[in-house]
Amino acid sequence: MNTKQLIAISAAAFAMLGAAGAVHAETYEGVHAITSSASRMDVQAEAVAAARAGNPYSDSAAEGTVAVNSTLDRNAVRDQAVATAHDPLQSLDRRAFYRDQVPSAYSKPTVSFTRQAGL
Repeated sequence: MNTKQLIAISAAAFAMLGAAGAVHAETYEGVHAITSSASRMDVQAEAVAAARAGNPYSDSAAEGTVAVNSTLDRNAVRDQAVATAHDPLQSLDRRAFYRDQVPSAYSKPTVSFTRQAGL
């Protein structure tokens, strides 16, 4: 036998082994029936308790409620939020520009970004 015949025979043997291995694959047994000893009321009570418990895996779960002491008035905070929301350059990031420098054209808008009614 020459080398070509040996390679062909070994390839055929490997193919037969692969086909034989596929025959012994797992079988599908269908969907298993749910077996639970808890009633619907018990499961619903557990679900409500789990939903109210919060996320036990979060970083701040062990800390509980964190009190924040602020010296600012509620109206002052609201005014700052409204001013920031209306600032057209609020989301401007200096990292988006060459050498991390914002061009001077962006420092003060020359055009008003507010809409005006056309009469």
